Amino acid sequence: MSRMIVGVLRGGTSSEYDLSLKTGAAMLSALSPEKFETRDIFIDKSGFWHLRGVPAEPSRILAQIDVILNALHGGVGEDGTVQRILDKHGIAYVGPRAFAAAASNNKVKANEIARQAGLLVPRTIVFTVNNGMTTRDMAKTTFQNFGPPYIVKPSTEGASVGVMLAASIIDLPEMLAETLDHFGSAMIQEFIRGEDVRVGVIEGFRHQELYALPAAHMLRPDGKQFIDSAARQEGKVMHVVPSNFSIEEKQTLEAAAKLVHRALSLSHYSRADFILARGKPYLLEVTGLPGLYPGAAFPQMLEAVGSSVPEFLEHAIALART
Repeated sequence: MSRMIVGVLRGGTSSEYDLSLKTGAAMLSALSPEKFETRDIFIDKSGFWHLRGVPAEPSRILAQIDVILNALHGGVGEDGTVQRILDKHGIAYVGPRAFAAAASNNKVKANEIARQAGLLVPRTIVFTVNNGMTTRDMAKTTFQNFGPPYIVKPSTEGASVGVMLAASIIDLPEMLAETLDHFGSAMIQEFIRGEDVRVGVIEGFRHQELYALPAAHMLRPDGKQFIDSAARQEGKVMHVVPSNFSIEEKQTLEAAAKLVHRALSLSHYSRADFILARGKPYLLEVTGLPGLYPGAAFPQMLEAVGSSVPEFLEHAIALART
């Protein structure tokens, strides 16, 4: 019997390049060679596609693929660009469709959709380089809307890239200038004190339309008030799964993760990140392509329910092929 040919997209043009390589490697090693023939499809930092180390046009690479596993984190992998390429070539793929990918990748848009769906989100204000305001005026406007401390971050980056904590309004102008210079837009949110939590969901898993994995409690490195990009990249973030939250808190978190998955019209699986404050989950962001590399939260959630990355990927591939 011929094996299904699975292409794994990894690398990419975003700041999450290294994490994408790790997720792609985890996918490739998890696929059974008895069931699947794999293709390691590498996209370099300039956006060029490669197969077996040789540059090639996407159309040539995709012509020999049955289904795609998308391990691209951020950038073109999650903003709808790659999804539109795959749709154009009629290739089955795991993960969100183009419109949903773009919406979830944009934190401002995703939070607004979540808020309209009834979820709690931190108070937020957004500025761009086209606002025609000085960063000092932006800081004053922010202060008029809500008080410090503030979280300052780009609106489309993941893995905590570019996230900074402003303890007071005095810190805001310089942080805004840095964020605007690097990313073109700056998202300022109220800093909510609570526990960092991640919750994964899977469609059609274990006879449930939408199955919520157990919440992962993220432990901040010593001395950190929030989890920054360096901690994620260096593997310093620890996850407690199952968590020690109350039954009511766990149920609330799972319901919120399911709600945002549906509200954003995501496909196959997703992961929502929350701050749990006084028993209430505040959505920070959601990704339709969670990391599957060793140390990431999603594999640990799977293990907590007696599953695994190999079992999950087979399930996801089956979903993509239906």
